[in-house]
Amino acid sequence: MKRGRQLTLVILAAGLGRRFGGPKQIESVGPSGEILLDYSAFDALRAGFSRLVFVIREDVKGTLERRLGPLSGRCEIEYVEQRLDDVPAGYAVPTERRRPWGTGHAVWACRDAVTEPFAVVNADDFYGASAFDAMAQFLCDVDGRTPLRAALVGYALGATLTPHGAVSRGVCEVDELGRLVAIVERHGVERREAGIGYSDRGTWHPLDAAAVASMNFWGFAPSVFPAFGRGLVHFLELTPAADDEFGLPTAVASFLKAREGEVHVLPTKEAWLGVTHREDLEWARDEIRRRVQAGVYPSPIWGRP
Repeated sequence: MKRGRQLTLVILAAGLGRRFGGPKQIESVGPSGEILLDYSAFDALRAGFSRLVFVIREDVKGTLERRLGPLSGRCEIEYVEQRLDDVPAGYAVPTERRRPWGTGHAVWACRDAVTEPFAVVNADDFYGASAFDAMAQFLCDVDGRTPLRAALVGYALGATLTPHGAVSRGVCEVDELGRLVAIVERHGVERREAGIGYSDRGTWHPLDAAAVASMNFWGFAPSVFPAFGRGLVHFLELTPAADDEFGLPTAVASFLKAREGEVHVLPTKEAWLGVTHREDLEWARDEIRRRVQAGVYPSPIWGRP
């Protein structure tokens, strides 16, 4: 790693947790009460990240600050609120809009807070230490020149499924040079006796367990923000429905289509775990407990008071 380069981790923590039925980002999964983002923060700091930026809703800030108290003094922490009225000049929020604008908009909301290479992760996903190492190594070599160079950590689809129900996954097309060509969002992805696949209008479509899946672990230079802004303008000009979102795949697709940059897919052998359904909580706790017992993580993760 190059000495002196500051790396920032942007953690998306403004999700509504609709399927989960509550604020899943702050549910305890570790043996000492740790939450999933404790493990992402731990792995990120160990990989060389020194600054954490949390994208939040205003109503969860106090709770997160209390839960993240042990991180004080270990790194720089900043909070960015994802606001519905934060849209490009000349655009207004439709009166019927209630939902946030999506993960692409959440990253764009950090445009005034992030001026260094940065990675993006979800607050309610576990990514694994080697994934953070690979991303840190990529970001240490990234610059702000054109064309934009971005990265996506690619997981084997079969390693990203929960045993407790169907999920949505971004299935990636990758070229022979390891660059992202496209992401297709598949809903209802699950593992059955016949294998992995998804249902669409009652028809079962098989998927390759080794296919590359996106779990929303991205890396960018700060020069990406204007490109995201242009993508957001295009999204708004299409007069989106009340529940349409400007997600990160949409944001990335906009600058790929405009040939403004390329995305390098960083393969990982890590197995994802997270909390999509309420039943996933005990599964996640068991998996974290195994890693603690194997010495991968300390408990408590930030040491004793």
